[in-house]
Amino acid sequence: MSINEALLVKAEQLIPSMIETRVEPVRLVDVHEDAQAVQGWSARAAGDAGAIKTGAYGKGDSFVLDFGDHLVGYLRMSVRPVGSPPDAPLRLKLIFGETPCEIGEPFESYNGWLSSSWLQEEILTVDVLPAELRLPRRYCFRYVKVAVVDTSPKYKVSFPDVYCIAVTSGDPSNIRPLPEHYPEDIAAMDRIGIKTLQDCMQTVFEDGPKRDRRLWIGDLRLQALANYETFRNDDLVKRCLYLFGSLLLEDGAVGACIFEKPAPHVDDTRLYDYSLFFVPTLLDYVEATNDRQTLEELWPVARSQLEIGLRRLDERGVVRDDATWWCFIDWHEELNKQAPAQAVLLYCLKRGLKLARKMRDGAAEAWIAAGIDEVTRATLAHLWDEERGFFVSGERRQVSWASQIWMVLAEVFGPEDNAKLLRRLAEEPEAVPMTTPYMYHHYIEALIASGEPEVALKQMRRYWGGMVEDGADTFWELYNPDDKRMSPYGSFLINSYCHAWSCTPTYFIRKHFKDMF
Repeated sequence: MSINEALLVKAEQLIPSMIETRVEPVRLVDVHEDAQAVQGWSARAAGDAGAIKTGAYGKGDSFVLDFGDHLVGYLRMSVRPVGSPPDAPLRLKLIFGETPCEIGEPFESYNGWLSSSWLQEEILTVDVLPAELRLPRRYCFRYVKVAVVDTSPKYKVSFPDVYCIAVTSGDPSNIRPLPEHYPEDIAAMDRIGIKTLQDCMQTVFEDGPKRDRRLWIGDLRLQALANYETFRNDDLVKRCLYLFGSLLLEDGAVGACIFEKPAPHVDDTRLYDYSLFFVPTLLDYVEATNDRQTLEELWPVARSQLEIGLRRLDERGVVRDDATWWCFIDWHEELNKQAPAQAVLLYCLKRGLKLARKMRDGAAEAWIAAGIDEVTRATLAHLWDEERGFFVSGERRQVSWASQIWMVLAEVFGPEDNAKLLRRLAEEPEAVPMTTPYMYHHYIEALIASGEPEVALKQMRRYWGGMVEDGADTFWELYNPDDKRMSPYGSFLINSYCHAWSCTPTYFIRKHFKDMF
């Protein structure tokens, strides 16, 4: 790891103050199996949340609290003995769920490849009652199941006070309300997108407050776009940029993600596309803020990402496709990533050229412009299949949605030809599909860039609107309308149901669709 201490100091000076809000549960619910629900479980009303204040719960009893909306924060609870003086410790099991499936599905059934320690549960042993319990770990939830594992035959317990201290660095008072005439479904997507972003805004822009809880640059780029249209916490974007710029991999590449604790450090995960995305993220920030100082201090980092990215080209000028690299693009096992990676490189080179011009860096302008020409020529010569009418990827010349979308965003062709390409893509049944809101975001952007805003709006309503119809309080890490239990991790229990890269409907609504209603 390479550390720039001066930049790191600036990042740490930008740690935001947290906004704390006390939130109490709104009702008791019964979580039951439901074949019509997305993950097979639903919650139905089962009583007033105030019942736990005067109830008496003994060994084997349990209840599920519904807080009414998605929360990120710290649980507090008062526990009082009922009956004889306690003659044995109280043992409680708490299970936290963003969705009903995490409450209903037994965690013992989990068989995914991500660590089961991300599953949100706690065993508490309380020696002295009454007690005020303050769970030190931050949780991400709407539902909490409280199960009494054991007391003794002589006493039971009640819960006079249960609440959450919700935390975020996103101040909702900064958000302009939508015009009242906007359609109800658009207002709902805007609200849920904002809530998704808000719950991911902690001391950095986290990717998911339940799982990972890290600063990933692919998520940051999209969160920042939504932030400029809503919370305007631009210093949080700046902090994240300085963290990435100060904590580099050994060869100077920007790492895919950053850990904050115990001290800021870069993960050893390297993603080809994510390193390059430092460039457009910096450009977006500078265009939103006119912050010249940050541009000057981070331009060397951005320039280096383009230099490193160009080193991956083979003798033809095409990104080498072998086992020595990892590129994200989208979660799909069958997706070949050579063509989309080529397009991402071209996309970032073009944005790097804008930064070089802002910096009046003539030497960088020259080699970046030459790189754009080289990559464009190679793309058309080796990745464009004229007969099929698509860009192809890898030895098997795969056609995918990701390849076409990124080539549109890279502007290999003009808007009219790009629109035709996307229309052909929609009629191509053999193309490898998209699987994440992250990739769908880029599809919407590609449609807008191709002069098809009406189609883009329709697709946003179909995809994110589907999540709303399926009960989303915040937008999810994964959503496949054709396979709603899908998980790249082997179990939908570990999926994140509040995920940064899913927040962008609010960005589209407020920036691109505002004149369409």
